[in-house]
Amino acid sequence: MTTNVPGAKLILLTTTHRVAPGLLAWPAWEALRSAGRVLVGEAGHPQVAAVRQAGVEVEVVPAGSAPALARLLTGQPAEAGPTVWLGSPDGDPGLTDALARLAVEHAGEVPEIEVLPGSYDLPGARLLDLASVMDRLRSPGGCPWDAEQTHESLVKYLVEEAYELVEAIEEGDRETLREELGDVLLQVFFHSRIAEEHPSEAFSIDDVAGDIVEKLMYRHPHVFGDVEAAGAAEVEATWEQLKAAEKADRESVLDGVPAGLPSLAYAAKLVSRVRRAGFAGVPDEPYELPVELTAASAGRLLLAVAQRAHDAGVDVDAALRSAARGYRDAVRAAEGLKPAEGLKPAEGLKPADE
Repeated sequence: MTTNVPGAKLILLTTTHRVAPGLLAWPAWEALRSAGRVLVGEAGHPQVAAVRQAGVEVEVVPAGSAPALARLLTGQPAEAGPTVWLGSPDGDPGLTDALARLAVEHAGEVPEIEVLPGSYDLPGARLLDLASVMDRLRSPGGCPWDAEQTHESLVKYLVEEAYELVEAIEEGDRETLREELGDVLLQVFFHSRIAEEHPSEAFSIDDVAGDIVEKLMYRHPHVFGDVEAAGAAEVEATWEQLKAAEKADRESVLDGVPAGLPSLAYAAKLVSRVRRAGFAGVPDEPYELPVELTAASAGRLLLAVAQRAHDAGVDVDAALRSAARGYRDAVRAAEGLKPAEGLKPAEGLKPADE
């Protein structure tokens, strides 16, 4: 086997499929243009076409055979320039092991190896993978169950996942919190992928993300505009003013409150809307325990509690869940059982406004 001229080099140019082809770092382009040879493991590599369009010749060679690599990497004179291996997005499984074997079996004959990052994942880049996976599951040849789902059939899962996320937050379970956030995120991507197939009103995950970006920028003029805000209270007031301007076509202060909320959360949301609007047309329910509870009197009592809780800054829904957990633990104690593990009272949780 021919021994390399001292100074020969192999550059492992790592890339990611999460950036557009050709968007490589400047040192990566310098390495490609000055290379004696540029090698790639498969013709379908996403960067091959862009590199060739830039005038750089690319050779397609198999990456899994150590003898083949030995022939490629030994015998390239240093003056011809370094050999660049254009790494595949999957990391070229087996390539590192093959190179390690070469370094041991052909000590002194394998060139110096340098790892050069050619492109980097930006924050949020893994969302592209989720969009790709969801598309694969929904497309022909994907998952039959996923392909059959509709917005309506997924509603129950969306509600379940949202409540499982709330539970993880209230329990303070960081590992479960991360998992449940992923499950809720999946629901957004799933519904968005289904929406792409609508015959007349299609939209995609990019449209969904674009809309919320525009909304956030519009409602944060103190960050993205020239409005000044002295504190959180002023920020909230500005938010409400801008939101009211957006919803100017609403007839009632209660328009937009989803009736599908759990009953106590629904009552709390109605009270919140009435209080913010300064609407005095409906008096508060009297907070008193009737002698005999009926469906009507029990409902009015709960509504009165929701009103008082709002005025006191208490999240009535979270407060009830916390009290229910305490009741559950008291029952378990009476049964001679320990409290349920990992659960603690929920405090200060406030449902997000729409």
